[in-house]
Amino acid sequence: MKQPAAVIVSVVVLAGAPLPGQQSGGSAMTAASEEKPIVITRSEAQASRPGPAENFTGSVRVDQPFQASAPGRVSGARVTFEPGARTAWHSHPLGQTLIVTSGVGRVQRWGDPVDEIRPGDVVWIPPGQKHWHGASPTTGMTHIAIVEPLDGKSADWMEKVTDEQYAAPVRPRPAAAAASAAAPAGQPTRAQQLMGDVAPKLAQLTDDVLFGDVWARPQLSPRDRSLVTISALIAMDRPDQLRSHLARARDNGVTEEEIVESITHLAFYAGWPSAVTAVGVARDVFAKKPEKP
Repeated sequence: MKQPAAVIVSVVVLAGAPLPGQQSGGSAMTAASEEKPIVITRSEAQASRPGPAENFTGSVRVDQPFQASAPGRVSGARVTFEPGARTAWHSHPLGQTLIVTSGVGRVQRWGDPVDEIRPGDVVWIPPGQKHWHGASPTTGMTHIAIVEPLDGKSADWMEKVTDEQYAAPVRPRPAAAAASAAAPAGQPTRAQQLMGDVAPKLAQLTDDVLFGDVWARPQLSPRDRSLVTISALIAMDRPDQLRSHLARARDNGVTEEEIVESITHLAFYAGWPSAVTAVGVARDVFAKKPEKP
């Protein structure tokens, strides 16, 4: 049975043994820590290298590769794909984990539809599964790739992904994942909060059609839909709606630099006053940290 922490500490003190952090000349743990210190490989000491042309299509950069020391086996790297870039078809003897950190990407197992992947998504590729992954056609993507070797091999590389395979339709993301306006279970959505008591049907259409269908359609990525939406709201000088959609755009992978550049560009088409208003809204949105999902 698990003992409370206070009981364990009391037993240690009564026995005259050192508490964690105290020195003990005969401590095996202290000796082990002295023999194998923590190793930090600084980012500035790691040069980027291009992804091998035989294994990738397009511009791919591999940064910060890591390899665990024995008995550990985990290895990996941060990999950045420019728009349109992707791996060749390949598999991993013990599987692979991908953690998407920025941009918009795609992943496909042989025989399955193409799936879109976005920041925060964690992808597990089972052992031996033929697959590819990379960026979307219009947006780059960066992920952390983690693998374990088997008998010295961590990947089996195959043929390149053709343009036709890459251009295959993307399976829509689940509506709950695509609609960042969705509320936790049992809580009203933003549309229901704003108009549900007066116009419940309009609130339902907003949730089910606008965010549940239109925003989930694969013909445009959520990132691109956010850029279209905030551009329209800036041009129409709608600061109240712009505020929530700027936050949504950031969640969808649009960077703050891209938002500012969009406002600057639109100043020449939508008018200076609308752009100045948008800058004020953006300042307020940028000052707030993105909400964790």
